[in-house]
Amino acid sequence: MTDPYRERRERVLASLGDACLVLPSAPVHIRNNDVEHEYRQDSDFYYLTGFDEPSSVLVLRAEAPRVVLFVRPRDPERETWDGLRAGVDGAKALGADEAFPISELAAELPKLLENSSRLYYRLGHDRGFDDRVLAALDVVRGRAKLGKWWPVQIVEPATLVHEMRSIKSEHELGLLRRAMEISAEAHLAAMAKTRPGCYEYEIEALLRSIFRKHGAERPAYEPIVGSGPNATILHHRKNDRRMNEGEVLLIDAGCEYGYYAADITRTFPVSGRFSPAQRELYEVVLEAQRASIAATCPGATLDDVHAASVRVLTDGMVRLGLLAEPASEAIEKQTYKRYYMHRTSHWLGMDVHDVGPYFDRGKARPLCAGQVLTIEPGLYVRADDGDAPAQFRGIGIRIEDDVLVTADGCEVLSEAVPKTVADIERATAS
Repeated sequence: MTDPYRERRERVLASLGDACLVLPSAPVHIRNNDVEHEYRQDSDFYYLTGFDEPSSVLVLRAEAPRVVLFVRPRDPERETWDGLRAGVDGAKALGADEAFPISELAAELPKLLENSSRLYYRLGHDRGFDDRVLAALDVVRGRAKLGKWWPVQIVEPATLVHEMRSIKSEHELGLLRRAMEISAEAHLAAMAKTRPGCYEYEIEALLRSIFRKHGAERPAYEPIVGSGPNATILHHRKNDRRMNEGEVLLIDAGCEYGYYAADITRTFPVSGRFSPAQRELYEVVLEAQRASIAATCPGATLDDVHAASVRVLTDGMVRLGLLAEPASEAIEKQTYKRYYMHRTSHWLGMDVHDVGPYFDRGKARPLCAGQVLTIEPGLYVRADDGDAPAQFRGIGIRIEDDVLVTADGCEVLSEAVPKTVADIERATAS
């Protein structure tokens, strides 16, 4: 089997010319006192290395050694407390041409930067590491009298790596599909388990347990489990409310599997059947999502996908009495944003809000086969909205699927999670 990390490094190296790329790992963050947050590697670093240890640095360069890793050395005492480390030999086994202990970075990095015209480095992201890179550049600059030259340009590495990450390989799609399968099982279990009297955190616990049961490292983001009026809060995360008869529950949750994220939202009735008002709002959102999915194809833009949802949602708002003016006027004045205030899509991949350019010099970029995006229209009517028809107050609806752009259209990767009214009511009754 081809090593995907080696293949990605080779693609970057082919684009470097006589430049050099320096990419540090994610830092360790303290949660409280001396307790650390769960460690999660920087996505770009993992994309090129498959290495998930902190205190590491990757250097790619045109001349040999072309792939260099700085890593934590083996340390039997620390490994007794924190687990095994790969060490220098382990880094070489990962495909590095050369590897050094991280303590040697200051001595070795200037040598690796010599005779490069440009440096690909994310300046300003980590000010502490910026100082280490700039110090290395200063050392190389001081060697000019010896016939050495140094990078005179610092370039954002996203211009190389993020373009690559935006188009998913078959290997990546396999990981995404597995994340979808696990997340779909969790959503189905939540539909079957939810009843009046449940607490939001009980359903959150169920989701998390199914993620881990199937080997997912973690949720792709903190699960949103919002019942009743909490469904109208876009990023409700307290998940501490008791659910009541006649409410809807909005779940926005997905797992991360092999560093790839699912991002799925479903809204369903706590007591098993939608009320007439809930159903009316739900059908509008579902129609909007279908319109946006139909608009997703190579050559279209995310603006096109968003506009398809806005048109359907705004027509629905007018028809249901949420908006008084004609739909065309509501779209022009953007008064629809009172009930639909977010965009319809974002990129999806290693990050739940994945990297990749949305615009090129201010112009929306056309979709390409291999990109993965979310499609997630919604309607949110706050409980205290005195201008809204009474039957809709306190109802929030969002439906979100993860969609792969294909050569001739698109594929809904999260299709296994029910979303028609009939299918949802069957799932909740089960």
